[in-house]
Amino acid sequence: MRVLGNRKPQSESDRREQPIRTLPVLRLIKSLSRTQKQAVMLTIDLALVPVALLFTLMVQRPGTDAMAELTSIWPVVGLLMVMAAAFSTILGIPNIRLNAYDMGSTGKTGLFAALLALAGLALGRTAGLGYSAGIYVVFGLAFFLFSVAARVVMLQTLLALSRRETPRRRVLIYGAGNTGMQLASALKTHETIDPVAFVDDNTALQGLTISGLPVLKPSRIQDIVLDRRIDRVLLAMPSVRLPKQTQIVRRLEKMGLEVQALPSFAQLIGEEELIDKLAPILPGQLLGRAQLDRRIGADEDHYAGRTVLVSGAGGSIGSELCRQVLACRPTRLVLYELSELALYTIDMELKALAEDTGTEVVSVLGSVTDARLVRKTLAAHEVDVVLHAAAYKHVPLVEENPLAGLANNVLGTATLARAAGEAGVERFILVSSDKAVRPTNVMGASKRLAELVVQDLAARSQGTVYAMVRFGNVLGSSGSVIPLFRDQIARGGPVTLTHPDVTRYFMTIQEAVRLVLRAGHFARGGEVFVLDMGAPVPIGKLARQVIEASGYTVRDEINPDGDIEIVVTGLRPGEKLHEELLIGEGFLTTGDEKIFTAREASLSEIEVASAIRSLREAVATADDTAARAVIARWVEGYPEPQEAQEGG
Repeated sequence: MRVLGNRKPQSESDRREQPIRTLPVLRLIKSLSRTQKQAVMLTIDLALVPVALLFTLMVQRPGTDAMAELTSIWPVVGLLMVMAAAFSTILGIPNIRLNAYDMGSTGKTGLFAALLALAGLALGRTAGLGYSAGIYVVFGLAFFLFSVAARVVMLQTLLALSRRETPRRRVLIYGAGNTGMQLASALKTHETIDPVAFVDDNTALQGLTISGLPVLKPSRIQDIVLDRRIDRVLLAMPSVRLPKQTQIVRRLEKMGLEVQALPSFAQLIGEEELIDKLAPILPGQLLGRAQLDRRIGADEDHYAGRTVLVSGAGGSIGSELCRQVLACRPTRLVLYELSELALYTIDMELKALAEDTGTEVVSVLGSVTDARLVRKTLAAHEVDVVLHAAAYKHVPLVEENPLAGLANNVLGTATLARAAGEAGVERFILVSSDKAVRPTNVMGASKRLAELVVQDLAARSQGTVYAMVRFGNVLGSSGSVIPLFRDQIARGGPVTLTHPDVTRYFMTIQEAVRLVLRAGHFARGGEVFVLDMGAPVPIGKLARQVIEASGYTVRDEINPDGDIEIVVTGLRPGEKLHEELLIGEGFLTTGDEKIFTAREASLSEIEVASAIRSLREAVATADDTAARAVIARWVEGYPEPQEAQEGG
């Protein structure tokens, strides 16, 4: 635990390191077997019989010598002790552990005392003692009280001795409700945990004593920790909403406290499910429009019986491309992926599915910038169709690592596209992005330059058909806003928004992939296909929808008691307020009402060659400025390096 104020409580590790001295009494008790301990408890109960009877005679017959009278009826007392031993054994009272002596055990002791009183009455009448019935009633009550008190005293004594021997963790319980009270009761008999106090936000409970512990104000936690040497805080508020719990935990952890949360006891016994409050959100529910038909339909013929290579096969788009292509029953599906884990995951999934289609699934681990591996793969597997989805797409990361982004997205595309033409591949489809339109960031510029490379190859190709498919954000993909929002909500917020007016085009992964495969069918060479993504979606509205769909409310000026706050962080370097899908003025329709062909200018062969050569030199020399200068020269909309730096 870190220092709070000028004093530092003794840590758990410090106490554990202190030498432990076992007290003789504890050593003796621990050496007893279970049978011996039961015999001790039985002996104590038997010894309490004459003690209770002596007490009764002193109270009920004050004018007599109680000890002398008890001695005179010793045979009756002896028989009563024998019967007590029988009753105690039958009821199993000696078997009850001291730290498990609860209300049920107390009830057994009450029954034991009642039976003992009745037995005393019967023996007294038989022996002709002449005592009134009231004496036996008082005897039973006295025995009951003495027996219970003896156990309480023994338990507290052993706990006190144990505390001297064993280092104990002092805990503060946050929440004095039912769960907190039950937790405090359970911990009081624990050998190494010492509940010290409650804190609770409910002002009606503050100042009370519950389960023997004071209920204090949460605002005083820092002082409580110091004054009472608290080691840990136990959060016993399972009914409180998750964001509120998370906020409390964060506040306590900032004080240097170790915090543990406790589920409700109903959850522990299975009457309530231990589930996350976050309900699963289907991305399509947030589009604000009807989803497209997910079936590929007549386009299956363009992939059936062929060898299809998907680059970036382990990514969000790439993996869905693989699934939908596999449904078309190709002869062979080649998974090309740089990430070993992503490739392993999609390989395991698709090989199981491929058993029903008869498709051979081949996995290739490597980068699209590796020209030798690319050429070998295309030739060895006689690839007919290439769906190029491999790309670094996270805008902030590529902005911070421009050389890696440009090398993978531009040079990798050039390497794979050229090798596809040389290998006689039938079709090469580039999966592009709306961020390629007049980009202000390196990622978007890299995708636009990749488009220009493919457009140039399409203009000169004699056999391979090259085309591009451009679309906006994909709901639910890695790095998209919905998984980000859900993670932030799971941590209790806040949900971050770069700008209150920012908008984006959205489509589900299934919709986007279906249209990519459809566009591949329409391709004749050089087209930039643009998908109809509907109206742009305000991200602020989307954030509210995700929060509400998760079962929470937005905390703002109108609703200050809400669960999750939305915080505006400002646009990141290179980020645009609104994205576009078209560079030119118009577009042409296709055979699908959701797919259009953009009319856009392209670069000449010499210009593309110059751009690629300059970019290779910049990457080889690790010159960020030179690399940015290349895309600034050839990509419309991207600012000069000096402007980019000033804007960032």
